[in-house]
Amino acid sequence: MQELLARLNAICDAQPFVTTFFVRNMRTGETVDRDGHRPMPSASTRKISIMMAALKAVHEGRLKLDEPITIEDRLKKDVASGTYRYMTSGYAIPLRDALVNMIITSDNVCTQMVLERLTLAEMTAFCGAVGMVNTVHRHLIPPLGLAYDHPLDMVTTTTPADQAHLLELTWRGSDGDGAATASLGCSQALCKLGLDILSWQLLCTMIHSLLPFGTKIASKGGRGRRGRMDAGMVFRDGKPLFILGAYTDQVPETMPNGLPGYSAAFATIGQLARACWDGIK
Repeated sequence: MQELLARLNAICDAQPFVTTFFVRNMRTGETVDRDGHRPMPSASTRKISIMMAALKAVHEGRLKLDEPITIEDRLKKDVASGTYRYMTSGYAIPLRDALVNMIITSDNVCTQMVLERLTLAEMTAFCGAVGMVNTVHRHLIPPLGLAYDHPLDMVTTTTPADQAHLLELTWRGSDGDGAATASLGCSQALCKLGLDILSWQLLCTMIHSLLPFGTKIASKGGRGRRGRMDAGMVFRDGKPLFILGAYTDQVPETMPNGLPGYSAAFATIGQLARACWDGIK
């Protein structure tokens, strides 16, 4: 793992922006990180915890997966992610489908649908209770028009380690680990549903980009004002191989070579995932 850490650090050192990561080898339990506990803008990686908090509410009987939620015009205001902002208002989808679209297309109409049935305080409390001690939820959807140099407390923040921890808990819960299901407040079936939804991801960039076609990956990426981020569990031969949480910040809008900064962030996270794939057996 120390050889892998050196390779991962070299990938990050080659770029002029901040990159943090946390890696867990799921075969051995070993971890390596680069500022893995440093709070970073979460962007849409926060939606993993939103989904799991909603599934906890389902387990407790406060929400139902089949309860209908109506698409309303007000939910489309200031939304810059997903497809439902372009859909006709006035029809209903079940909560389950809102959760699915919140994850696999990062839909923020659906995110608001879910969060209106929870609260921001409940979200932060959930994260603290499951051990995501450096994650703070601050908005239903990210505010538009943020300045590049916005302070961290204007957005939801998390850490690579927190996201890796939640992914591991969700997988362990799906595998029948009683301590994990108790921590998450979910049944094994609901943990499995959460992991399945993450594995249906349609925005297959970053962690996905340099791995073999067909690799199973349970992930959620994000797009921030000045960075990109991704958190995912990668499988090999049907079993978890590693978890990677990777976050970039202070990414220039244009790189010295004239290309968009986000493309360098995408490539960096893809290279981190590939190094883990090659280095963890």
